[in-house]
Amino acid sequence: MSYTADLSLIVLAAGQGTRMNSDVPKVLHKVGAAPLLHHALWAGRSIEPGKIVVVTGYGAAQVGKAALAFDPDILLVEQTERKGTAHAVACAADLLVDEKGQALVLYGDTPFVSGDTLLAMRTAAKEFDIVVLGFEAPDPGRYGRLIVDGNQLQEIVEYKDASPAQREISLCNSGVIYANKVLLFDLIAQVGCDNEAGEYYLTDIVALANKAGKSASYVICDAFETQGINTRSELSMAEAAFQSRARAEALENGVTLTAPETVYFALDTVIGRDTVIGPNVIFGPNVTIESEAEVKGFCHLEGCHISRGAQVGPFARLRPGAELAEDVHIGNFVEVKNAILDQGVKVGHLTYLGDAHIGEFTNIGAGTITCNYDGVNKHKTTIGARVFIGSNTMLVAPVRVGNDAMTGSGSVITKDVEDAALALGRAVQVNKPGLAVRLMQLYQAAKAARLKG
Repeated sequence: MSYTADLSLIVLAAGQGTRMNSDVPKVLHKVGAAPLLHHALWAGRSIEPGKIVVVTGYGAAQVGKAALAFDPDILLVEQTERKGTAHAVACAADLLVDEKGQALVLYGDTPFVSGDTLLAMRTAAKEFDIVVLGFEAPDPGRYGRLIVDGNQLQEIVEYKDASPAQREISLCNSGVIYANKVLLFDLIAQVGCDNEAGEYYLTDIVALANKAGKSASYVICDAFETQGINTRSELSMAEAAFQSRARAEALENGVTLTAPETVYFALDTVIGRDTVIGPNVIFGPNVTIESEAEVKGFCHLEGCHISRGAQVGPFARLRPGAELAEDVHIGNFVEVKNAILDQGVKVGHLTYLGDAHIGEFTNIGAGTITCNYDGVNKHKTTIGARVFIGSNTMLVAPVRVGNDAMTGSGSVITKDVEDAALALGRAVQVNKPGLAVRLMQLYQAAKAARLKG
């Protein structure tokens, strides 16, 4: 991705979200397995800003950590007092004091603003000093109203301060602003708090700009894009809306979903065309699936990469660091974590592979476990190419099994196995003739005495 050096993105993420009834900062509640904040950053990144500033407040440390997890180059600033949106944007001024060009202001609790909408705002900003994102609301409620004359935006009036006539206007303010950066901070410095709430409204810069002879306009988007999340009910509706759109997009991109309404995507899920996704598949963050793969029903995937032609499931779990090469087969009740499986590896069922590298065309028998954790540290298991691991093999890491080797079923492998060797690590079987019957009679007699007694 190339970046536009003269564009800065400011994301406001200081609110607590009291209506969420939660100790978690509002912007960290999740939709599509990602914090609301990440959705705003994802949208903003689509127009390639040179710098990104996140304005934190309530839960600043948590919010900052989440922002840096999205992009370690993000700049953070804390709004220690919540005095309104203009004051929040002003907090970013010192971080952008030497920056020219444009600034885009987004909100960390508004996850659905699209990249196309932001591109339209950027285009409009070539002709106007300030561009505001608006939407037509069938029920405007308590949104601020856009007062316009043709394509000229004259002012934004907050609902609390609007006249009865202005409250009849259906063109509403989303809060998203694209503006000349120097002008933005100059105007914010002039904003007062003479309003019912006693706050510094970012929306006041429009009237101030017009008064100073600057130009302001607006772009209209679908009302859905401006939906802010303030309650648990709205969060659940946002999740449903996100999943509906993600499923439709996957189908449009050539992915087969056999039961679309049961598949749950994450914000950053990537799936290639002609891949088949079965019912009740759950995607966590950071999953990429190449073309012509198949994920069967009831699988949970997170932080993994699945290559072309691979098959996963049903009832499989891929955890972060799982890398499946082409034509790998993962069967039912298999868990893979931080492990690389080379081309053609088969893991049929009932297996755990963690902290491992499995060579090409190796077959892992049912019940195999890489014993990777000693209670303190993790250790790696390396299995070569064309190996046959017998059922119920315990591989006690760190350990290496060479190319073309084999382990006997039920073995506990604690030492390296050289290439082409057969490893047996189990107790010798001993048969005691007649002892089974005598033991059963003894057990039954003991039980009868206990019941009698």
